[in-house]
Amino acid sequence: MLSFLNKSKKDASGASQEARPALELSGPILQQALQQAIAGCEPMGGIERYIDALKLKSTLFQDALLNGGVKNLTPEAFGGLCVFMSTVRRRVAPYLEPETFTAVRGALATLLDGREDTSNANERLAMFCEAFPQDKKHRWVRDLAAEVLHNVDPERYPLMTRWMWDKKANTGVIREIWFDDQIDHMTLDVPDTYLTFITLREELSQYLTENGIFRDVLTYIDLLCAQIYADYICAQGGSYLRTDFASPQDPMEYTRRLLGLDGIKAKTNKTRLKSIDGTAFVLDDANLLQQN
Repeated sequence: MLSFLNKSKKDASGASQEARPALELSGPILQQALQQAIAGCEPMGGIERYIDALKLKSTLFQDALLNGGVKNLTPEAFGGLCVFMSTVRRRVAPYLEPETFTAVRGALATLLDGREDTSNANERLAMFCEAFPQDKKHRWVRDLAAEVLHNVDPERYPLMTRWMWDKKANTGVIREIWFDDQIDHMTLDVPDTYLTFITLREELSQYLTENGIFRDVLTYIDLLCAQIYADYICAQGGSYLRTDFASPQDPMEYTRRLLGLDGIKAKTNKTRLKSIDGTAFVLDDANLLQQN
């Protein structure tokens, strides 16, 4: 069992934080997921190929959104990023239209402005979500904000999507690796806030380094977490999950989908992102992220 004590620590920005949540994580579950990820990646060229693809994904976001990129961002360029966000791409089409995209661009600019200060990360996420309708059809907006922050600034912002942890739904990676024999009958009182996610990342970083992984640790964490939740989808996926995740053709399909690496259809530049009229979005330069 891994456990992070409730005591003062410093987050990625160096700011002191109090009363971090104690995360009771299962070492055996983490070990099994890591072994499955390593084995599952082998037929597709090995785990390093997945790591390189995730790093390239982050580079695409940085090139498009940083250094004034948001100001000149076009719906087409934004659509190219949405291709790599599985829970976003099925619902974002109405916001790729010229008349709605201006508001999206403004929300992205506010989200990224002053991102170096992680002390207001929760408020930053909430403000982004408030720029969209507050209904169940727009729950994906939280994932969009989380993906953008993580991909443009992975050292400061861990992955904070709903599949990582959603307190309201009581589901996510944290639940799947919780160390308690009664977890199936528990509602975890763990907030889905920045402090929780940064704490989780620190514990997983320690776990990976103790198991011989010293390079690209933050990227390995994303892959490990996706593998953990992919296992859950395979074992218990309900109807709401099956809507987003069809039956897999190989052991890593769910993992790739959670990470957005399945966004480009094999051997083509056509993507899984579609416009309002159902036309597939085509990405011109996508070869490096294709699965052969």
